Parts: sequence; structure tokens; C-alpha cells
Amino acid sequence: MDPLLANLSELWGTGALVSLFRNPNHTESGSAGPGADQALAPLCTVCCCGLLNRTLAVVFMVTLAFAIVVGNVVTLTVFMQTRQSRTPQGYLKVSLAIADMMVGVLVVPFSIYTEISLMVTSAPPAWYQGGSPASKGGMFGPWQPCMLIGPVFAGCTFVSISTIFLMTVERSVAILRPLHKDTLVTRRRTLFLILLSWAGSFLLAMAPLILSDNFTLEYNECSRMCNYAPLWDGSQLPPDANILLLFPAFDFTLLGGTLAVNILSFTSIQRYTRKRKLLSEGSLGPEAGGGCQHRPSFSDIKAAKTIGILTFAFTASFSPIAVFVLGNVVGYTWCNFSFFAFWILTSNSCCNVIIYSVRDQRFRKGVTLLFHRDRSPPHSEKS
Repeated sequence: MDPLLANLSELWGTGALVSLFRNPNHTESGSAGPGADQALAPLCTVCCCGLLNRTLAVVFMVTLAFAIVVGNVVTLTVFMQTRQSRTPQGYLKVSLAIADMMVGVLVVPFSIYTEISLMVTSAPPAWYQGGSPASKGGMFGPWQPCMLIGPVFAGCTFVSISTIFLMTVERSVAILRPLHKDTLVTRRRTLFLILLSWAGSFLLAMAPLILSDNFTLEYNECSRMCNYAPLWDGSQLPPDANILLLFPAFDFTLLGGTLAVNILSFTSIQRYTRKRKLLSEGSLGPEAGGGCQHRPSFSDIKAAKTIGILTFAFTASFSPIAVFVLGNVVGYTWCNFSFFAFWILTSNSCCNVIIYSVRDQRFRKGVTLLFHRDRSPPHSEKS
């Protein structure tokens, strides 16, 4: 153990980094071989090495945490204090805001604390990769903060995409079946689906620990987050390392379903818009107007477009991390890329409130009333 700590201290001074999928025991055993110098070489040179880069990373994390927490607190307050928001769509927005805020309250602050600890003290903390050998993996491995933070981040990511999927389905019902919307989409059903998505998302987030004893959670210096790491068997990955593919498979399946439903909704919107334009120009006879008699409302159409933008934003932020996970499963290690991939996904937690502010007039009105409660209380808002 002393040679291991000595190696860590020496490498810390040069800013060396460790692979996402490296076992602490593998480092110690590899240090005795002739290729130890190559195995312990720095893996990044841009975003993770040096005091200046670490300081800039901490400033970025603090700013992001503040933006996530403040933005989602405002979102929750607006949706909870306006009567018009107490709808199935409003409950889904609250679920999405809670998942985003948990990232800003738990995940990002833990990375800030760890990074500051690494800059102030020379000894790495117990949960730092390579800081202490893990004798066991799975649910029975030694408990440390990453055993909480890692599943929270993964679970909140899955909650976000499942909630966006539910929001898309809810809007599609409002567009395709406007007369049956209140019957098909009820508050009780929506709350049940929200609870189901939270339970299923966090169960999936714990899947690598539940299904295998060859995984543990550790703070990774490349991504600056708590990541799943397989326990190496000599110089090889464990045979069940592909369990991590469950994460991108789940997200891309829901994203694909969300995209399909959005296409169906937008096709219907385009058809209604074209028919309405032809009616206004007199190109269609009066009998053709029956098809537009029960068209979706303007608010439903705009909400569908907003959800489409949310889907695009989440897909763009999740795609880099999916590529990173696939690369690690097949044996590639991209240290600099992992930092950008994980934090692009984390930054998505403050994008939703920005999209609402730009797209949702009712949300903007709720924010205005929230900061002018002495003039016009939120409960007196009129649609």
C-alpha cells in the first residue's frame, strides 16, 4: 500500500490521470512490471491537469450549480403557485425540475468539494480512484459517497428522458385526440406514471451493482464525477462489462420513441395548418371544414413544439456520453472527451428553464407574478 500511495503522490505532482475503467489493484500490480511508466502516463493535457485548469473547472462547476438550483427553484415555485399549472403537463414539468435540481444540489456540489479537497490537500480522499483498493464490488463493496452520488446522477438522467417521453405522449394525445384528452390523460394516471418512472429509473441506475459484483463506483479524475468502474481481472475487463450498455440502450430507446411520437404530432399539426390555410383562401369547399372542427388549440401546438425542442436538447447533450460509454466498453479511454461529455449532460439540467422562459408565455407570466406578489397574487391569475 505504501508504494501505491507514493506513486499517487508522485503522479499527482505531474497531473497524471487514471482511466475510467482502471482498478486500483491493477495500478499496484502494474507498477512492478517493466511497462509501469507507460501504464501510469498522464491521460490528458487540457482540462484536468494543472492548478489553473482545476481552478477554472471549479469556477465552472460553482456557476453551473447556482444556475441549476436557482432556475429550477423558480420553475417549481411558478408551477406550484399558479392554478393553471396544476395539470398533467404541469406535474410532469415539476418532476423534470426536481430531477434537474437534485443534480444541482447533490451531484455538482460533491464534485466541487472533491476538487477543492484535491487542490488543498496532497492526499487523495478515500473515494478517489486509486485512493484505496476495492476488495469487493457490487452492492456489498465498501460504502463511500460515490455509492450515493453516482446512482443519483444516473437515475436523474433516466428520470429526465422518461419524463420528456411522457410529456411528448401527453401532448400527442392533446393534438391527435383533443376531445378525449381529459378522459385519457388524468392527474391520477399522470402521477402514477411519474412514480413509476422514478422507481424504474433509479432501479436501472443501480443495475450494474445489482446484477454484478464486478463493478464499483469511484470518483474519476477525468470526468470529475462519480462513475461506474469495473474491477479488473489482471489486465482484462470483466466478462460482464457490457452491462453498462444498458444505460445508452435505455436512453436511445426512449429518445427514439419520443422522436417518433413528435414526428406524428408535428405531421398532424402540419396537416391542420395546411387545411386551415386552404380554408382561409377558399380553396376548399365548406364541407371540408368538418375535419378542422376539433383541431388542437394553439397552446397545445406550442407546447408540443416546446417539448420537441426539449427532446432535441436532451439528445444533443446525451449523445457524447453515449459515445463515451460505448468506447470504454470496447476498451478505449478518452480522458479529455469524458470531461466534456459528462458536463455537457450535466449542463442540460439548467436548459429546461431557459427553454420554458423563451417558449412558454404562461411561465413567463408566472415568473412576473412571482416577483410582483404584492401587486397581483399568483392565485388571481387569469388564463
